[in-house]
Amino acid sequence: MAELATIARPYAEALFKASSSDLAGASAWLERVAAIAANPELQQFADNPKVTPEQVLGVIAGANGAELPKAASNFLMALLDNGRFTALPEIAKQFRALANAQSGSSDAIVYSAFPIDGAALDGVAAALEKRFGRKLQVSVQQDPSLIGGIRVVVGDEVLDTSVKARLEQMKVALAA
Repeated sequence: MAELATIARPYAEALFKASSSDLAGASAWLERVAAIAANPELQQFADNPKVTPEQVLGVIAGANGAELPKAASNFLMALLDNGRFTALPEIAKQFRALANAQSGSSDAIVYSAFPIDGAALDGVAAALEKRFGRKLQVSVQQDPSLIGGIRVVVGDEVLDTSVKARLEQMKVALAA
């Protein structure tokens, strides 16, 4: 969806420049609000012409569970006033990419068949940082279809040590 990325870019860059003194704080509220905004029912509510931007902001603040920072409220009002609310998840993604580029790190998603405890995740994160040669922001998602092992996605690089991948490799080798 190149058009959405094009729409989101100036907003992400403006927010990045405006929040350069507190990137961690801005990133935290942006991630929470983007997760809330990804809800299709909320997007449909926001697109309703009878609903005011203040009402949408009230729903977001209620779903957030705490009052939004003034910068967050102003940013969301600008998006709502310009009809760009649906771009918020993409804005968060591009903001995260800008923050990662500045800090020299990358996002890493670890897919695992089973939950990973904190100590094991720290060990995995250290090994992955050594393997990929950069600081990683690691998040874990469960995927029972992997059977065992892990699958790691860092940008466009994939490291797959899952049982499922090994079974697929054996299937290809036996079929050849």
